[in-house]
Amino acid sequence: MEEIKKAAEIIAKSKHVVVFTGAGISAESGIPTFRGEDGLWRRYDPEEVASIQGFKRNPKAFWEFSMEMKDKLFADPNPAHYAIAELERMGIVKAVITQNIDMLHQKSGSRRVLELHGSMEKLDCLDCHETYDWDDFAEDFNRGEIPRCRKCGSWYIKPRVVLFGEPLPQRVLFEAMEESKKCDAFIVVGSSLVVYPAAELPYMAKSSGAKMIIINAEPTVADSIFDVRIIGKAGEILPRIVDEVKKMR
Repeated sequence: MEEIKKAAEIIAKSKHVVVFTGAGISAESGIPTFRGEDGLWRRYDPEEVASIQGFKRNPKAFWEFSMEMKDKLFADPNPAHYAIAELERMGIVKAVITQNIDMLHQKSGSRRVLELHGSMEKLDCLDCHETYDWDDFAEDFNRGEIPRCRKCGSWYIKPRVVLFGEPLPQRVLFEAMEESKKCDAFIVVGSSLVVYPAAELPYMAKSSGAKMIIINAEPTVADSIFDVRIIGKAGEILPRIVDEVKKMR
């Protein structure tokens, strides 16, 4: 409770808070993480199913993996997502930077979300650049077939996510860096902070003088830069922090 109050005091006194989220916050909505003891990369070869080279070499392997993940990715937000959205409605959180592709922040009401790794919202043909919704291929998926471009016939239909070997969207990355540099409080939720360049953002915030808070299920390699460290479930901790912030404002 002491650390929750410390976090709330920092947030209540801040004028420009930025939240940075990783797979841990989505795991509480039932979406599998990629790393860790039960991570997906213990069962799948990321080079084969989640790299741009693997996708171009064998789109079928990518889509078999994606079909297993699809229903899990279209999950519901949890209390942590709603707590972050509430802080935004209160005028405290100015931006959410996320490594996640599940759009749960938008579903919970967050308006300014910077998606470093893209999202599952749309699909694109890499050959003719035609854009599709998931429903456009519903019949294909029901038959267990991989999608094929209706316009040019290409098999290279890819969700609008960043695969290994692809650059992050530069405009989004630039915005995320600028937000990290100008915030006066930076909150990390559910990230192991090992994936670069995203993992550089907390260090940018720290170097610019921001107060640092981390809420994570386990320690990270960057814990020493944080003023407040809380180990536990974000869905339990963040709503309690929001309640404390409301008492202080």
